[in-house]
Amino acid sequence: MSIMEFTSRQLRAFHLVAEHQSFARAAERLFLTPSGLSVLIRELERQLGFRLFNRTTRQVALTRYGSDLLAVSRPALNALDTGMSRIEQAVKGRTRRISVGTTPWIAAHVLPLAIQQFRQQRPDLSIRLFDGNLGIIARRVAAGKLDLGLGVFGRMAGVRGVPFFRFSLMIIRPANNADFNRVSTKWSALNGETLIALTPNYPHQQLIDSQLAKSGISWKRGQTVNSLDTQIGLVEAGEGMAIIPSFGLQACRSRKVTMSELIEPLVTLEFYEISHAGKRLPEEAAEFSAFLKKYIATWAGEAGIL
Repeated sequence: MSIMEFTSRQLRAFHLVAEHQSFARAAERLFLTPSGLSVLIRELERQLGFRLFNRTTRQVALTRYGSDLLAVSRPALNALDTGMSRIEQAVKGRTRRISVGTTPWIAAHVLPLAIQQFRQQRPDLSIRLFDGNLGIIARRVAAGKLDLGLGVFGRMAGVRGVPFFRFSLMIIRPANNADFNRVSTKWSALNGETLIALTPNYPHQQLIDSQLAKSGISWKRGQTVNSLDTQIGLVEAGEGMAIIPSFGLQACRSRKVTMSELIEPLVTLEFYEISHAGKRLPEEAAEFSAFLKKYIATWAGEAGIL
């Protein structure tokens, strides 16, 4: 009697294709390309010795043997998920610790106060914070070294991404510029102004540059810097203005700058939460994520920038 060897990843791929009847949609769930998913299915079919799906340009349907495998493997895969979750929860019950990765600026200006407030309702839970660039965070999440990551992530293999929060683009000016002390500002009002920018490797700076190009206004390029803190400091010193995401509000409150939302059009920046594609998000991590959304919504709403 021969022993078949296949991976839980292959089985998950098979179940997702069967569920969605689509290689493209199943690939999205696993953060793979359709061709990458096809390789997993072909390898599983080769190991089993029979076809799992009948595929046409319009339809993906289970074969008779594929239906049999689905019925046989579903309880086993569910049992594996339940067992792994129970073991993970047992480990978490002892250590009660989660790990969160985000960019250095968010880690310095947003998360510390959020963690402090969260600790009041969960003093038994420790949150380990990792600050790094988006690529490193994504790789650590995919490797299981971080429970979740927060930032402007694109699609990538090995991680599951869900929208987390939508931030507005804001204009900041020196506080002594009384002419611009208002809740909102039109993009057209930036005509002729000097703008201090970040280097183009920042995703939100790419969004800003794209919108400025579309706006048709004439503006002057000021200094280009590598840090949002430096950008805010130069605005405070009167070196120009800057367009920043609304998550910069927390840092701006302690500086002599004014901040207003850019409108006509309103441009937003989508923040994502990423976690391991093959695992359920730990219960404690999901709890902290939900708290953090409410925390951000509270101070953003109070500032009138939601």
